[in-house]
Amino acid sequence: MKGVYALTEEIKKEDVKEEEVAETTEEVVEESNQPSELEDAQARAEEFENKYLRAHAEMQNIQRRANEERQQLQKYRSQDLAKAILPSLDNLERALAVEGLTDDVKKGLEMVQESLIHALKEEGIEEIVADGEFDHNYHMAIQTVPADDEHPADTIAQVFQKGYKLHDRILRPAMVVVYN
Repeated sequence: MKGVYALTEEIKKEDVKEEEVAETTEEVVEESNQPSELEDAQARAEEFENKYLRAHAEMQNIQRRANEERQQLQKYRSQDLAKAILPSLDNLERALAVEGLTDDVKKGLEMVQESLIHALKEEGIEEIVADGEFDHNYHMAIQTVPADDEHPADTIAQVFQKGYKLHDRILRPAMVVVYN
């Protein structure tokens, strides 16, 4: 039989071993709870990749918007010039309406008018049709006259000034008299 002293020594040795195992287990648990360097690096790499993808998408959006804006500017580049020329075209029409012009003068005015209209058409500028139904998107009613059996309501009676549009944009609405 072992003595009390020997048993006490064995128990102490077992206690020391259990404490060492417990300490080692706690260290492993603590290390597993803390992210490793590899996990940190992977998380940072993922974060950088997300930032890169967002920046790349933003650059593509900026390029797309710039292209769209450039196309719009190209499409409507002649708008200001057309607005400046339209009063001259109106004056030519008034001059052609004057009675007593010689044939040569009238022919010369018509040629100038035709060349202006042709140049405007090449730039995409068209006259707004101002006969038939009144459309508030294209026509501006400056006066109304009573409708009758021959002329139904909301139809155009007379055109005071022609309207023009550049592609789908109204440069100037047609000024008209409307049956009401």
